[in-house]
Amino acid sequence: MPRPEIRLVLGDCRQRLKEIESDSVDLVVTSPPYADSRANTYGGIRPDEYVEWFLPISAELLRVLKPTGTFILNIKEKVVNGERHTYVLELILAMRRQGWLWTEEFIWHKKNSYPGKWPNRFRDAWERLLQFNKSRKFNMYQEAVMVPMGDWAKSRLKKLSETDKIRDVSKVGSGFGKNISNWLRREMAYPDNVLHMATECSNKNHSAVFPEELPEWFIKLFTVEGDWVLDPFMGSGTTVCAANRLGRNAIGIELLPEHYELARRRVESLPALLLEVKTEYAPDQSC
Repeated sequence: MPRPEIRLVLGDCRQRLKEIESDSVDLVVTSPPYADSRANTYGGIRPDEYVEWFLPISAELLRVLKPTGTFILNIKEKVVNGERHTYVLELILAMRRQGWLWTEEFIWHKKNSYPGKWPNRFRDAWERLLQFNKSRKFNMYQEAVMVPMGDWAKSRLKKLSETDKIRDVSKVGSGFGKNISNWLRREMAYPDNVLHMATECSNKNHSAVFPEELPEWFIKLFTVEGDWVLDPFMGSGTTVCAANRLGRNAIGIELLPEHYELARRRVESLPALLLEVKTEYAPDQSC
């Protein structure tokens, strides 16, 4: 298999996304600037203007994503005048009208979040990871993210009731049933949609770095080696580095030159899997 390629693009993703071929990307994983946050770093987008700002970007992502691809959006609400602003919910509804399917929602639990409080709330220890798709039939490799059975196998599976040994129909009327005894001899289980991961402690001179294992988890779940991963808000290059390490091709777009240079230095330090680094992205029909 050819060595995976990383393509780094300096510029505004609202323009540079137009240079990418339609239906060519297998996975988009990104964390755009949150509404009115870190204004000194990103310039800030007011909550009331966020949906209007983001929709042209999501329209381009809808175009470049393959019909079998997935878009993972890491985003967080903002408190305005003592209450949660609804810009995230408004964005979900607007993207559905744009043609996206809101397929799933994952929660990133920041397990090393330090405590704190405000007069009417506590500190957030979680963020949303919204899954969007172009079609209901998309690539998903669930076995790639299975986890050890762990203590559950030593406790819950040691005390099976009679209903645990049959396909017990849900008591809440969902229509779904389960047979707990099916898991007796299994060593691995499917995870749930809450990801318990620590935040990035060494911030790599960037104000909003998520841990590499976060994009890595989604890259494993939705792609295979040789697929293309895109991060239109590349930052310090966490997603493209994770993709490269897993044998995927990656495109990263970054607006700020200082963050782009930081990502470029990280990419240049990668092992021999790195094929090339470009400051311009020219559409490649072989993608």
